[in-house]
Amino acid sequence: MKNMEQLELDAHRDELVADLSELFEKYRTIFGWDIPEINQPAADKLILAAMHKALDEIAGQV
Repeated sequence: MKNMEQLELDAHRDELVADLSELFEKYRTIFGWDIPEINQPAADKLILAAMHKALDEIAGQV
C-alpha cells in the first residue's frame, strides 16, 4: 500500500509535469530571443541539463 505522501504526489503529478513544461518553454523562448539562429535541439539539451542540475542542487538541500 502506498503511503500518504506518495498518494498526494500522485494526485498532483500532472500539475507538476505541466509546471515543469511551462518552465522549460520559458527558457526555450529566452534562448530563441537571445540567439535567433539557434540550434534548437542543442539548446533543448542544455536547458534540460541545467534543469537537472538545479533539481540536484535542490535535492541536496532537503
